[in-house]
Amino acid sequence: MAGEDLIVQFQQLGMSEQKAKETLKNANVTKNLQLALAETKLPLPDGAGMLLYHMASKLKPQIAGQLPLLVKYIVERKLDNTQRVDAALEYLLKLGQKKNTTVDVAELERECGVGVVVTPEEIERIVQQKIKGSYKEILLEQRYHFNSFKIMQEVRNELKWADAKSLKSAIDVEIFDLLGPKTEGDLKPLPKQTDKQPKANAKAEVKTVAATETDGANTIAELMKTKVHFHAPGENYKTDGYVVTEHTEQLLRDHLKATGGRVQTRFPPEPNGILHIGHAKAININFGYAAAHDGACYLRYDDTNPEKEEEKFFIAIREMVEWLGYKPCKITYSSDNFQQLYDWAVVLIKKNLAYVCHQKADELKGFNPPPSPWRERPIEESLILFEDMRRGKIDEGAATLRLKLTLEEGKVDPVAYRIKFIAHHRTGAAWCIYPTYDYTHCLCDSIEQITHSLCTKEFQSRRSSYYWLCNALNIYCPVQWEYGRLNMNYALVSKRKIAKLITEHIVHDWDDPRLFTLTALRRRGFPAEAINNFCAQMGVTGAQISVDPAMLEAAVRDVLNVSAPRRLIVLEPLKVTISNYPHKAAVELEVPNFPQNPELGTHKITLDRVLYIERSDFKEEPEKGYRRLSPQQSVGLRHAGLVISVEQVVRDPVTGDIVELICSSKSAEEAEKPKAFVQWVSQPIQLEVRLYEQLFKHKNPEDPNEVPGGFLSDISADSMSVLCAYADRSLKGVKVYDKFQFERIGFFSVDPDTNGSHIVFNRTVGLKEDAGKK
Repeated sequence: MAGEDLIVQFQQLGMSEQKAKETLKNANVTKNLQLALAETKLPLPDGAGMLLYHMASKLKPQIAGQLPLLVKYIVERKLDNTQRVDAALEYLLKLGQKKNTTVDVAELERECGVGVVVTPEEIERIVQQKIKGSYKEILLEQRYHFNSFKIMQEVRNELKWADAKSLKSAIDVEIFDLLGPKTEGDLKPLPKQTDKQPKANAKAEVKTVAATETDGANTIAELMKTKVHFHAPGENYKTDGYVVTEHTEQLLRDHLKATGGRVQTRFPPEPNGILHIGHAKAININFGYAAAHDGACYLRYDDTNPEKEEEKFFIAIREMVEWLGYKPCKITYSSDNFQQLYDWAVVLIKKNLAYVCHQKADELKGFNPPPSPWRERPIEESLILFEDMRRGKIDEGAATLRLKLTLEEGKVDPVAYRIKFIAHHRTGAAWCIYPTYDYTHCLCDSIEQITHSLCTKEFQSRRSSYYWLCNALNIYCPVQWEYGRLNMNYALVSKRKIAKLITEHIVHDWDDPRLFTLTALRRRGFPAEAINNFCAQMGVTGAQISVDPAMLEAAVRDVLNVSAPRRLIVLEPLKVTISNYPHKAAVELEVPNFPQNPELGTHKITLDRVLYIERSDFKEEPEKGYRRLSPQQSVGLRHAGLVISVEQVVRDPVTGDIVELICSSKSAEEAEKPKAFVQWVSQPIQLEVRLYEQLFKHKNPEDPNEVPGGFLSDISADSMSVLCAYADRSLKGVKVYDKFQFERIGFFSVDPDTNGSHIVFNRTVGLKEDAGKK
C-alpha cells in the first residue's frame, strides 16, 4: 500500500497527520497496523483505532500469530482501554513459552478483566479512603506541588480495571475539596536542585551518538535502577527473538528453582591481554546490573585459547575488576567445563547437527567460503574422527568440528572445535582440542544459570547460534542482550597493536599512562569512581559511541576536585631571595587541604628567606594584560600573607639566563592588593614529574584514510615530558597512588616508580580552565 494511502488510513484510526507520518517511519509498527487493518473494516468504534495502534506498537514477534484475536477483542470493545490491551499482551506472552498451546478464551478474558465494570462510586470511595488515610498531611504540606500519581498507583492496585480518566478526575476533585483553589505559591515552580555531580565536558566528540543523547546517568547504580529495563528472571520468553521450544517452560521452571529467582550475570574476558576502557563499560554493566537487583555476577575467564593466555593477564584482570569496586560472587573458567562441552559436542554429532570437516583455515575465511564436501558425512564417521581429534591422532589444522547452522551475518557452519597441540594453563596436556567462542560462551552461560548474557553489539550476529545451541541440546537458554561498544578517540585498544607499541619501545608496557588500558589509567591516577561514573554517563544504548579523552578527563576532575588535597609545587623553579624577610628564621604555616572546605584538615608548609616560584610567573618584559611578577608589578605569595616586588634580576654570567630574583616584601595588609597570587615553595624536596599528552596526533590512528602510514607513523613526539620539580615537605611521606591537586597546575598521582629516596608524580589531568584552553 502506498505511503499516502497508509497515512490517510492511520488518520482514520485517530492519529494526527504528523503522528501518522512518524508511525510510517517505524517498519515494525507499520507492518502490524497493516495486518490489523486487514482484519477489520473502517470506520472503527470510538477509541478502538488508538488501541489498535497501542497493540501494534507493543506486539512482540513471539505472539505475532495472535494479532487477529487481539484485533477482534479490541473492535468488539472487550479490550476497551490500554490496561486491558497490555494485560492481553502479557497473558499471551506468558502463554507463548508453552509451545503449540491454544488460547483458553475464558482464561484470557479473566486475565484482562473483560466485562469487569468499576463504577464512579467505587473509584470515589477508594480515592477518599487513600487521601484521608495516607496522604492528607503531605498534601496539606506540599499542596499542589505533590505528585498525585502516587495516589493513582495505590488506587490502581485495588481497582485494576478502573478507567484512567475517571480515576484522575476523582483524585483532582478530592484534592481540590481538601486544598481549595490554587494560591500564588502553588503556581510558583519549585526551586531547581543543583546537581551534585556536574555532567561531563560538553565539548566531547561522539562518532555515532552525542553523549547527551544516551540513556546515561550520573552513577552506575542510578543507571541500572532507573534507565535499564531488561526481562525479569524466568521471563526469558518475553524478549524479542527468544526461541521457544516444547521444553522451554520446564527449563525455565528448573532455572528459577536453581537460582531462587535472582539476577545472575557474568563478565567473561579472554585472559590474553590487559583490560581497557571499553572493558570498564562491560564490567560496570554486568556487575552493576547484578548489584542493582541484589543479584550475583561471575568473573569467568574465557580460557579456550592457550596459545595466547598468560598468568599475568589472569591476575591483572581480577585486580582491575576489584579496583573498579566489584567483587565476583565466584571466579570460574570456561576450562572448568571442557569435559561437559566435549560430551555435548558428541550429542550434537549424534543428532546430525555437527560434523568433522577437513577444509583448511584459509578456505573458511570470509563470508562466502566454498561449501564443505564433508557436511553430509555419516554420523558414525564424524564420531570416530572427533574422537581421533581428541586423542591427538589428527594433525593440527587438518580437521575441525563444525555446527550445521547459518549465522545472522550469513556465515555458514561456524567452527566449534579446532586442534591445538599446546598445553593449557590450567588443564595441562589433558586436551589437544579446544572449543571456540561461538560454541563455548552460550553453553557456559547455561551451566552457570546466567539470566542476562550482556555483550557488545558485534556479538548480535552470534545470537542465532547462542539460542540454537542451547535449544539443540535441550538445556536452559539464557537471554543475550547487546549494547554498543565504547571507543576512545586518539587511542588504541587492540591488544595486538598495543603489544606492537611496546616492542617498538614507543610505550614502556601495558600500564604506560599514555594508553587507555585500565592498568595505565590507574597508574596515571584516574580514580575508579570516575571511570565508573563515566561509563554510567555513556548509558546502555545499542549505538557504538566514540568520545574524546576530554570527556573521561571531565569525569576524573569531578571526582578529584572534591577528593584530592591541595599542595604547593613549582614545576620549573626560579629562585627568589627576600631581602627584607620579615621573620628571624624559617616559619611554619598551617594551610587547608581544601581551601573551600577548611574543616577537611590542614597541613604545614615552611616559609623562609629563600623560596622558589614558577619560572613562567616572572617576565622581565611582560606583554599587555600580564598579571604575574615583573620589575614593574608585584604579586602575592599564596598562603604566606606577603606581597613581593622585584629589586634585582640576577643572571648567569656565562649564559645570561635569569637564575635568581632579589625581592622586597610587604605584608598583605599593608601592600596594595596584587593582581595575582602565585604558588611557591621553601626548603623544598625534589620530585620527578611526568607530564602526558595524547599519544596519537589523529582522532582515528587506525583509519588508513586519516593515517595512510599506519598507527606507528602517527605518534606524537611530545606525548611525554619529564621535569625536576620542587615541592613543600608535606609530600615527603606520600604513598603510591596518593592523589593531589598541585595548585594552579593540575591533578597528580604518585607513580609506582616511587621509592624512599625518589618520588615520582604523574599528571593525571590538567585543571578545568587549562582543558578549556586546550
